[in-house]
Amino acid sequence: MTWQPITNLPDNWQTMIEKHRGLHELVKVWGEQRVRLENTQSYVQFMGKLRRKIAIETGVIERLYTIDRGITYLLIEHGIDVSLIPHGTTDKPAQEVVRIIRDHEEAIEQVFHFVGAQRNLSTSFIKQLHQLLTRNQEFTDGKDQFGNWGQFSLIRGDWKKHPNNPQRRDGTLHEYCPPEHVSAQMDMLITWHLEHIETGISPEVEAAWLHHRFTQIHPFQDGNGRVARNLATLIFLRSGWFPLVVLNNSRDENIARLRYIQTLERADEGDLGLLIDLFADAQRQAFLSSLSLSTEVLESATSYQSALTSLAKQLQEKQTTRVESEFSALKSYAKTLVDVAISKFQGVKTDMEALFSALPQSPTIRFDFAPDDDPRTYYYRYQIVETAKILDYYANLNDYKSWICLSIWAEDVTTQILLSFHNLGREYRGVMICSACAWRKSSIEDTNSAIIQNLEPLSYPPFNFTHSEAIGSLTARYQKWLDEIILLAIAYIRKGF
Repeated sequence: MTWQPITNLPDNWQTMIEKHRGLHELVKVWGEQRVRLENTQSYVQFMGKLRRKIAIETGVIERLYTIDRGITYLLIEHGIDVSLIPHGTTDKPAQEVVRIIRDHEEAIEQVFHFVGAQRNLSTSFIKQLHQLLTRNQEFTDGKDQFGNWGQFSLIRGDWKKHPNNPQRRDGTLHEYCPPEHVSAQMDMLITWHLEHIETGISPEVEAAWLHHRFTQIHPFQDGNGRVARNLATLIFLRSGWFPLVVLNNSRDENIARLRYIQTLERADEGDLGLLIDLFADAQRQAFLSSLSLSTEVLESATSYQSALTSLAKQLQEKQTTRVESEFSALKSYAKTLVDVAISKFQGVKTDMEALFSALPQSPTIRFDFAPDDDPRTYYYRYQIVETAKILDYYANLNDYKSWICLSIWAEDVTTQILLSFHNLGREYRGVMICSACAWRKSSIEDTNSAIIQNLEPLSYPPFNFTHSEAIGSLTARYQKWLDEIILLAIAYIRKGF
């Protein structure tokens, strides 16, 4: 990869956000719910956990340390504390890991303060951010003047003095900006960024562009990825969105990390779209999680009267004509999408039966669905709730639920693919979800008694929609999503054979 000077946004950037209509619908809903939710204890806890999650994952991405997944969850839930890290669960001393994570956490706080002060991005702030992120990192890997690899003292808070071009496995070099051009390139990056702010570039586009062009320059000797992700977070926070989480809720962090790296490589080749998609997915997941929060009051000791007042207000809002009409429209949209999915899955069943008919032992394929008024809608509750937990949102199965299931039985193992329609959040938010998951079980005879194995979501994040989107646009968006889900479902089925 030969270094080239950075370029401005492509002229067709607006076409890159057409597929993110679902995200922007969530932004609208969040704008309506934000005042209520930001003043709750659950939101304060949510943001604290999100910051800790980012602080941990940014070091995992850069392989500054490895840390057991279970310990990661413990640190996210209870705080960054060395006493929570047992011996042998990291590849470095626990105290060293904690110091690095706390630096990352403090850097995120600095970004929050920077945005809150409404300051414009500058090279001086970027240098301060780098100095903070690398405060407990003394060395970095590199080559000396003779081409020998070794560890060198890390220059904190200043541009690199030597080339930092990594060597690929095939022996080729990935060239970043030469040291003598860094200052000019960074000035150009800031100039274009400030122009984008004035123009009103969509946050997911600007965050991806700024992140990628910064990594193209690679202005610091080390720590560039960590700075780049904080710059993307800055863009999102400025728009009232959420900090960037790259690894998301994937059960396999290596796969998530690989996707991130691949999208950066595609951006190197001129295709910024995949990185924009990755960032949009991460933001969609954050909005889904935040809208799932309950509206419990912030005070730990709420008075009896205020508790009753809050309850009455909630009931009043739920019973308003506006909510009822919105929900009616939302259910009508859901029925349309259910019909689309039924037709698609029936077609898949027919195609499978035609292909399998020539086999000596043809698999048994079953298709079933339950609309909202079907008494069997309580089926698959466990799978739906567990999938939502993995994806970090609350699946509300009280007011609306409908599912579609495709089952393939071969050699005493049943693989099942499930689509579920339900509301988002404990209270009505005006958002409905279609989740997709797959699992295996050892018996086909009874839906509820067989042992469920290898339950996996097929989409990170799930599909979301509101009543305000035009039905034509919604249906087209859903059909594209459904096509991707079917491909992922087939891949899941193949793994079980």
